[in-house]
Amino acid sequence: MNITLVGAGAWGTALGLLLHQNGHQITVWGHNPERLAEMKLNRRNRRHLPEVELPDSWRYAADLIAAIQEAEAVVLAVPSRCFREISSRIGKFSGTVVSVTKGIEFDSGQTMCGILRETMPAARIAALSGPSLALEVARGVPTAVVAASRDPAAAQDVQTWFHRPTFRVYTSDDLSGVELGGALKNVMAIAAGVCDGLGFGDNSKAALLTRSTVEMSRLGVACGAKAETFLGLSGLGDLTVTCFSKLSRNRTLGERLGRGEPLDQILATSPNVIEGHPTARAALALAQKHSLYAPIVSEVHGMLYGGKEPRQAVSDLLNRDSRPER
Repeated sequence: MNITLVGAGAWGTALGLLLHQNGHQITVWGHNPERLAEMKLNRRNRRHLPEVELPDSWRYAADLIAAIQEAEAVVLAVPSRCFREISSRIGKFSGTVVSVTKGIEFDSGQTMCGILRETMPAARIAALSGPSLALEVARGVPTAVVAASRDPAAAQDVQTWFHRPTFRVYTSDDLSGVELGGALKNVMAIAAGVCDGLGFGDNSKAALLTRSTVEMSRLGVACGAKAETFLGLSGLGDLTVTCFSKLSRNRTLGERLGRGEPLDQILATSPNVIEGHPTARAALALAQKHSLYAPIVSEVHGMLYGGKEPRQAVSDLLNRDSRPER
């Protein structure tokens, strides 16, 4: 198949390698023509995955419409902040569109596939999510993810396109749950990083992950998702890797915040988009819309948008009223 990667970051590149290994023809679009030309010339994504050699058969297109001209499927791997704008530009596409972006739009409260239903109404829509660090996927480290769609045939197609001996793909019909799990875990990973930055131990991290799973599930169910999805790959699985891995951008942001670095400095010096930052704002708005108690999301939001000191946020989280576990 002809498949176009919309987005030339680490995740898009790693997924492109999987698709190439399964025999698909890959076209890459990115917003920076100079970077695309460098990728083509050097067969390296030096900004994001410099150690990985890219196939010489890949095609590169600086024009978005031209990039999807022959595509039978499109993989959207762009930051959530520009997801609506970019997907709108290819709104007439009628093939399969796979979102691999983990976020929630603040103004609408929509997940990325929710946006696609508005911007690309003729397309078959699916999401691919789970515990999958781009560098490890590119290196062939064994990984498992989930392809989700309201259309079972679309989920199965995505499963077939990506599935490899080292990249196991399951399917799910709970598109909302899979997307919300992937988005919300980024907020929780910031909190986990704060624990690391403050020098807390494994007890703290275990408690945080457990309560994060409950909070994510509660919010997901309010949005129409299935509770059990948050115990699967896009929930507990993605939460675990993002909260513990040194490769996690969101955990690293939290760690630096916990060590006392100013947020503006952290964001300015990060080479990659940190999706948990905008998602914290959108997640809190979503919780408030459904009148839900979301203490971890609230404290992360306070640190990111209210200038709250990390130690004060932890103190406020721990000193809430005692209650039954549920």
